[in-house]
Amino acid sequence: MKPPKLPLLSPGTINFAKLNPIPRRFRSGRSRSHQKRRSSPYFPPGANDVTALQTSFNPVPTLRQLRKHKWRLMDIQYFALAALTLFSLAITPSAPLIKTLVVFAIVMVLLMPATSQFFLPSMPIWTYLLYFFCSRFIDAKYRPHIWVRVLPALENVLYGANLSNILSAHTHPVLDIIAWIPYGLGHFAAPAICSLVIFFFAAPKSLPVFAKAFGWLNALGVTLQLVFPCTPPWYENEHGLAPAAYGMQGSPAGLARIDEILGVDMYTTSFTTAPVPFGAFPSLHSADAVLEALFMSYFFPRLRPFLATYVIWVWWATMYLNHHYAVDLVGGALLSAAFFYVSKARYLPQQQPDKATRWEYDYVEVGKQRTVLDEELGGRYGLDLMQRKQSADSDEWTIGSSSSFRTASSSSGSGSGSGSGSGMISPAILDELNQQGALSVVEMTPHGQVWEGGVPPREGDLSEVVVIR
Repeated sequence: MKPPKLPLLSPGTINFAKLNPIPRRFRSGRSRSHQKRRSSPYFPPGANDVTALQTSFNPVPTLRQLRKHKWRLMDIQYFALAALTLFSLAITPSAPLIKTLVVFAIVMVLLMPATSQFFLPSMPIWTYLLYFFCSRFIDAKYRPHIWVRVLPALENVLYGANLSNILSAHTHPVLDIIAWIPYGLGHFAAPAICSLVIFFFAAPKSLPVFAKAFGWLNALGVTLQLVFPCTPPWYENEHGLAPAAYGMQGSPAGLARIDEILGVDMYTTSFTTAPVPFGAFPSLHSADAVLEALFMSYFFPRLRPFLATYVIWVWWATMYLNHHYAVDLVGGALLSAAFFYVSKARYLPQQQPDKATRWEYDYVEVGKQRTVLDEELGGRYGLDLMQRKQSADSDEWTIGSSSSFRTASSSSGSGSGSGSGSGMISPAILDELNQQGALSVVEMTPHGQVWEGGVPPREGDLSEVVVIR
């Protein structure tokens, strides 16, 4: 069937949002991004506002949405979280009634809108904490061999010396306090501080991305520590290169001096009975610090010098306190970089420099803008490469979107159908566009004949150009 022609209306009377032939995924600016807008400046009840918070404790609407939900490949993350949660509860020696109550509480928290808006995005963090503390109950007969010589050997091969032993050779109470601040305090307080700052001052929908990246990073780190257990530097200083065995106690290492300075048992007992005493690689202290620095640098670029200093501070503290080798720090940093750049490209909302808080946003644009071939060739959509021959009534063919439009006026001249002045797109450029998947251009004659990338029909036979996906 021959598609209907575009009515000849003035630009002021055309609704470009409805007539835009460009596929939505290739539109630029607001129209092609994932957006949510305010319906009015006064935020009436029920408005679809990107900054609105849920206050209902009724789980029925969530159950209805769950029934209508179209499952995607990324939804496998929730099944993985459920599997980790059930595994952690299964290996704990708690009573079945307590485990049942815990599962019921988790389900209710995730179903009530007022709580699910906070706990669902942060569910990877809670799952990681449960997974970490319950890993102590994994039977030793299912655990792999503990590697004692691997990390010291890598340290000497990569850096020519054991940097941790060099930095921890000379200690002082002042240096102990300086190292304790980021390692013993900042490691636990920084995630909460970053979350609050991101919630209030970053673009809406940013905090869930940070929470998921943080939780999955740590869950993956704990899994690697369980699958590839390695001894930290304090083990080499206390036991040399003697084989390690499950059931051996951990050590607070340099943090024991903090307990002596403060006169309290803050770290000695907790590190002695640590769930994963041989989890040296990768360093989660390094991974968390680098991930926090990358996210905060993305939201607040002016803080980059301070954030870089904080990361270096954490790295020095971990080696000074004899808890990690330098290779552990590098491994954690690489994991964080991978999580951040994937989040930035696909899930992070773009910051708007003129907005100070989340409540000033009217819309959010998610992910990194992609550049297609037609933009590289100089056109917004590539449609300005296609020009029609000037007719007697000097009509114009106008293309528009919800935010902008471009008018391609025809030019006079003569020539062959493939030339730049012929008013048709070149077959070579058409092939490139089709290979990129950006556009498919079909030109139709009045008789219903189709030309797609081959020899164009005669100039007088063209009636319109239709852009399809």
